[in-house]
Amino acid sequence: MTRRYERAAMIAATLLFTTTFALKVTAHDNVTPQPVDTSKLPDIGEEWRTVNPYRGNPDAIKIGESAYGGNCARCHGLEAISGGIAPDLRYLEVGEAGDEWFIGRYRHGASRDGKVFMPPFGDIIGQKAGWAIRSWLDTKHQES
Repeated sequence: MTRRYERAAMIAATLLFTTTFALKVTAHDNVTPQPVDTSKLPDIGEEWRTVNPYRGNPDAIKIGESAYGGNCARCHGLEAISGGIAPDLRYLEVGEAGDEWFIGRYRHGASRDGKVFMPPFGDIIGQKAGWAIRSWLDTKHQES
């Protein structure tokens, strides 16, 4: 009789572990972008800029911090400190060269061999939010 209970307990434990592990693996799944209120920022028009128009703007930095937390931190890490899943954004090049790389990735995303490594955010949360995030990231910059 004891063997029967041991076997049943082992099967139950295995099923519990397998189910729990499977849920954790698929927990990330598709993530819904969070809206960003950019109403406090000056209008910059429809045409995409290649240079950050909000660099140093305190409102943009505050909005960018919130936007980063809601849309970027899950992959790039809290405070822009990556845990290895995605690039550590503290090491982005400063100035216009970094702006061009950032807005290209933000706007169009990144994929390789048909696999999406970063979804495009440009048409989803907009240019103003992207430049606000970049403005906040400037405050986190570190030399590599």
